[in-house]
Amino acid sequence: MTTSNPSDVILAARKDFKVFLALCWRHLGLPEPTPVQYEIADFLQGEGKRRVIEAFRGVGKSWITSAYVCWLLWNNPNLSIEVVSASKVRADDFSTFTLRLIHEMPLLTHLIPREEQRSSKVAFDVAPAKAKHAPSVKSVGITGQLTGSRADHIVADDIEVANNSMTALMRDRLAEMVKEFEAILTPAEDASITFLGTPQTEMSLYNTLPERGYEVRVWPALVPNNEQLKNYGDRLAPAVALRAGDQKQQGLPTDPKRFNTEDLEARRLSYGNSGFSLQFMLDTRLSDADRYPLKLNDLVVLEGDGKRLPVELSWGNDPALRYNDLPLLGFNGDYYHRPFNVATDDWQKATGSVMFVDPSGRGEDETSWAVVKNLNGMLFLTALGGWKGGYDEVVLAKLAEVAKANEVNLIQCESNFGGGMFSQLLKPILRESGYAVSVEDVHNTVRKEERIIDTLEPVMNQHRLVVMAHLLKSDFDSVSSYPPEQAAHYAFAYQLSRMTREKGALRHDDRIDAVAGAVAYWVNSMATDHREQAQGLRDALWKKEIMQAQKHIVGGPLARGNRSRNVKFWGSRRREHNKTSYLR
Repeated sequence: MTTSNPSDVILAARKDFKVFLALCWRHLGLPEPTPVQYEIADFLQGEGKRRVIEAFRGVGKSWITSAYVCWLLWNNPNLSIEVVSASKVRADDFSTFTLRLIHEMPLLTHLIPREEQRSSKVAFDVAPAKAKHAPSVKSVGITGQLTGSRADHIVADDIEVANNSMTALMRDRLAEMVKEFEAILTPAEDASITFLGTPQTEMSLYNTLPERGYEVRVWPALVPNNEQLKNYGDRLAPAVALRAGDQKQQGLPTDPKRFNTEDLEARRLSYGNSGFSLQFMLDTRLSDADRYPLKLNDLVVLEGDGKRLPVELSWGNDPALRYNDLPLLGFNGDYYHRPFNVATDDWQKATGSVMFVDPSGRGEDETSWAVVKNLNGMLFLTALGGWKGGYDEVVLAKLAEVAKANEVNLIQCESNFGGGMFSQLLKPILRESGYAVSVEDVHNTVRKEERIIDTLEPVMNQHRLVVMAHLLKSDFDSVSSYPPEQAAHYAFAYQLSRMTREKGALRHDDRIDAVAGAVAYWVNSMATDHREQAQGLRDALWKKEIMQAQKHIVGGPLARGNRSRNVKFWGSRRREHNKTSYLR
């Protein structure tokens, strides 16, 4: 603002929301709005009636929009504005801040609700508003009572959060809920719907809104490089796109007054590359299939307790085999499936059982473990989990219980951190539990992301990794105690589907690291074809059946005079056995 005449300033503020925003920030004792904040303000007051503002966390998009609601009511006090958030509390916070601005800013005091008007943080009127059913401002949660409301402007402030977009089913429900906005909106010429948010998943709701006529504007935390530019298309904010055309500007903060390079790098380390890509770069790219090479669809998901396993089974991906009752933490369209065929009448004990433990380092890491069994060249993930606690005795005792329950033959411990201390602490706990099992250290030299993908991808592509269905449910339930914005990141299924080859790809990768470690032990056995092994086991069982039957045939099958008759009988019996005993 260059003019010092108060009346000119007020006139300019009525016409231009950016001027009003500067006055608002001055009242709050904040520095002048940053260039990015001014750009967001300009987009809000534009001609668009369906818009999505995606901006990195901490830029102040909710505060800017609260000021925008005040500006709208200052210019037209008869408007009705509805604020919708993921939770009722979050929506109430928005309307409370808006009401306080009205009470405290001298320009807006004439809007303070009169005694006979609504004046709560849930719903309030402004003084000049005419009597009507709908309040001037109303706040509601996305799962609250939307039906029956009417509004000239709807502000959807962070309606997509971690705990309502974690699974594909949750995302589908959220997409249906926001359709109600169209029924709420009045037919006024300037009526609008504005989404404010930061994508929580690569399959974000915000990606689907352009199909419904919404204009999306994205403000990432860093100026994108040439490779990243193609992921934004025409959604990138014009000023950011202009800077991205200059290679010297690429990789620099878009709003250095909010976050400088050092601050953003610290956040990248905290969130991991994929989390930073979502929360700060607003990059939800899924175009490169090789970026996420591990697919939930490649797993075979089997019912059972894992103590006895089918001699033979085969993978399938027919929709009829799809699990609809398991929480799906992968991308949309990536489903769990039951086996196509299973040797239903003959389940055996595994030929070996290995447990891999990945001890927690410092901070928020888990001590994670996985048990993988081998039968006929097929690998069965029969136990999986993670606990906070590192090296304490409670965690060690739980690991001993898991090893005993899964009849583990060998425990391997990651020794990269602690120099083998964890295994030395675990051994006496195992002796005290009465379960004697070998414990050995494993030291890895290959970068974690490369090692995990190189171990799991070929096994999963051949559909030779089988996961017990109850593990996927317990894995999901086990992370429910973590904060909602972190919970999914600890789950095995989330880590599996989001693993990339980039260094620091995931914020947390403990559980998938443990699974990869256990699978790696059995990789050498993959050279043996599991169908040949299954046939060998059938042959062995067949010979055993003959020996048992001999005891009940007078003279025995090889007795003189009975040889021809018995060879003919057993030949037909064997053909019948091979046809009916196994679903092949």
